[in-house]
Amino acid sequence: MLVAARYILCIFLLLLVVHSHAQAPAILLAQIYHDDIQVQDYLVSEKLDGIRAVWDGQQFTSRQGHPIHAPAWFSQDFPQRPLDGELWIGRGQFEQLSSTVRQTQPNDAAWRQVAYYVFELPDAAGDFLQRAQQIVQIVQQAHSPYLKSLPQFRVKDRQVLKRTLDHIVAQRGEGLMLHRADAPYLTGRSHVLLKLKPQLDAEATVIAHVPGKGKYQGKMGALLVETPAGIQFKLGTGFSDAERAHPPPIGCQVTYTYRDVTKTGKPKFASFLRIRPPE
Repeated sequence: MLVAARYILCIFLLLLVVHSHAQAPAILLAQIYHDDIQVQDYLVSEKLDGIRAVWDGQQFTSRQGHPIHAPAWFSQDFPQRPLDGELWIGRGQFEQLSSTVRQTQPNDAAWRQVAYYVFELPDAAGDFLQRAQQIVQIVQQAHSPYLKSLPQFRVKDRQVLKRTLDHIVAQRGEGLMLHRADAPYLTGRSHVLLKLKPQLDAEATVIAHVPGKGKYQGKMGALLVETPAGIQFKLGTGFSDAERAHPPPIGCQVTYTYRDVTKTGKPKFASFLRIRPPE
């Protein structure tokens, strides 16, 4: 059933791409954490395993610019100003969240489990520390149980950062985000925002199915995928037997985990994680 649901989700995404001409919003995207930074210069927050959403003061859109159909009551007390954040239910609840958010006819009972965690104010003045403080005030004034400010905090050194990461991961969290406290509002992929995870992940598009051999004879052996940078590689691990029998269709986007990249940019120890959810 799970494999069939993933397959249907991928078809849905392909149809969405074909029929939609949505304009993706300009948002800040993270680079990978590196050890040659001064962690004291950053505000740290938990990396939520949710769905990125931009609130324009009236409605939600995904990072690709597609509308997110939340119930009217969910955002009725939200401010009429742009916000950037993550729709989230809780740690380890991504599948439930994805099922809820992709419905064009929102399920009220399901949406009551969701909250919108704000971590940025689009086009606002000041540095990130000032914007983070302003977010707290905005959320407090809204008095909405569905609007939250994502806690931001400092760590004194890398040892504390590592212990914090270990604690979050032990609680089924995904990782940490580090945002330079003195950074103005920026968009695009930037080193002012870093993600720190025990395992990295990224997306790629399926361009071919590689036939299996041996015990995978007659099934998919690997996916040939291409990254947004145009790098092609075979993704051959992380699949169940059912997923090999019914692999993600060509043209679908998938998320994979990896540990590092080679000098040519190919991921090391890449493993299939899931079909990329709608955003």
